[in-house]
Amino acid sequence: MIKLGFVSAILADETFEDVISFAAQTGYSCVEIMCWPVGKAERRYAGITHIDVAKLTKKRINEIRDLLERQDVGISALGYYPNLLEADKDSAAGSIAHIRKVIDAANHLGLENVNTFIGRDHQISIEDNFKRFKKVWPAIIKHAEKRGVKIGIENCPMFFTNDEWPGGKNLATSPAIWRRMFAEIPSANFGLNYDPSHLVWQFMDYIKPIYEFKDRIFHVHIKDAKLLQSKLDDVGILATPLSFHEPKLPGLGDVDWGKFFSALNDIRYNDAACVEVEDRSYEGSLQMRQRSLIQSREYLKQFVA
Repeated sequence: MIKLGFVSAILADETFEDVISFAAQTGYSCVEIMCWPVGKAERRYAGITHIDVAKLTKKRINEIRDLLERQDVGISALGYYPNLLEADKDSAAGSIAHIRKVIDAANHLGLENVNTFIGRDHQISIEDNFKRFKKVWPAIIKHAEKRGVKIGIENCPMFFTNDEWPGGKNLATSPAIWRRMFAEIPSANFGLNYDPSHLVWQFMDYIKPIYEFKDRIFHVHIKDAKLLQSKLDDVGILATPLSFHEPKLPGLGDVDWGKFFSALNDIRYNDAACVEVEDRSYEGSLQMRQRSLIQSREYLKQFVA
């Protein structure tokens, strides 16, 4: 059975305890918990720390486990989404060191999944980024294997603003690249955190890859995307993507969620599907952000019991 959850980033100002309590009260069975280093956010939905893995003592581990048991809510994955392949080597090294801590934390908490990005130097080619990928990622996956942790790569291109032009800041954008990634690192602990919305605004089939990569889908994000045809007609597909699309709550965009969940059922997917809220219409207050999760839960009841 698919376990319905949400990504904790939308409740950035709430404590871990508050996030888990809200999940329990609203009928969610799990949460993807953000584990950024404590500090200033570098972009929207980043820099959020609901578990500080740098200070994860045995006492804190026991507190977390006890709370989850009392509330009957699970952690679907620990999430940390930096750019591990960026040009600034010192910054990349810091991100690599932290993701190893996140992997260790997942192991200490008895969790199987860590979600992240591959990263990308947006100013160089795919080929040159793959050279960097082969230097950085094998050791990370080996570390995850030793800890019994699976790494799920979200397929967001991270190309939204002019400072991310022209390549975006995440290499793992398409089935062609996923095949190559998994050929380079054929580990059973290396897979996808699959989000159909990013394929919608790239004008790609978001159902077909579910079947091809069924053994690599470790985690799913539930986010919708609404293409704005009149704006697309005006700016074209070479414009930054937010010029012609908007992230939306599930059911308010162009994803056919009936077909999506049907495909997940076909491949016998029984892991987490977490609502990721990036819909600006619901960001005005904590109450609006909470409402967005309640509304999403109500909509998704028709697909996930």
